[in-house]
Amino acid sequence: MYIPITIAALITLTVAMVLLRMYWTRIPKRFGYILIRASIVVIVTHAIFTATKWNTTSARLNVVINWLALAGFELLVLLFTRLSPKWLTVPSAIILIVPLFASSIVFPLTDIFIPGSRKESPIGNNFFYDVRSWSNSGGGNAGVDVLIYYHPPLVPFLRHKMQTVPFNNQECNSSAAFAVAGPRPRTVLGRCPRWPSQSSEILDKILPLG
Repeated sequence: MYIPITIAALITLTVAMVLLRMYWTRIPKRFGYILIRASIVVIVTHAIFTATKWNTTSARLNVVINWLALAGFELLVLLFTRLSPKWLTVPSAIILIVPLFASSIVFPLTDIFIPGSRKESPIGNNFFYDVRSWSNSGGGNAGVDVLIYYHPPLVPFLRHKMQTVPFNNQECNSSAAFAVAGPRPRTVLGRCPRWPSQSSEILDKILPLG
């Protein structure tokens, strides 16, 4: 996986933001204002995408926005330490930055190092699915999430995440998982072939869309 290189890149980014904060007074005021405003814009954009489950159809662009939002957040938090009293602002900044290295935040950032682009497969009626692999090193398990998206016809460069169909290697051969239209309207059928040692031929999961 790409977790180690992602953590290394995140540490490098954090160090760069710390250095930027240390030499902030040497930066032209106009450029400093641009950085602050740009940070706020990209953080708000990422927050809106996360809250509404909308994003662009480009996985690469989505992860770049994620990285920029992370950098902007670190910059704003570190600039907060320039305020008084230091005994309050500095520990507060550390408390806010340390959770950025949690697996739930680091794992989505790994997409920037994955070569090529993840391809979406059509289901029908402007619905598509994308398969994203995952692993649980602590539990020794792995699997995939089959992500279901809706592409609005009027804005095809955006997509809305409608559902997630999870599969793991203990229940089936998750690497072969896929999705099709469900038997009822507004449903999706996730399918995953069983291992040869298991009884059933395929594992089905029917979930509502939206």
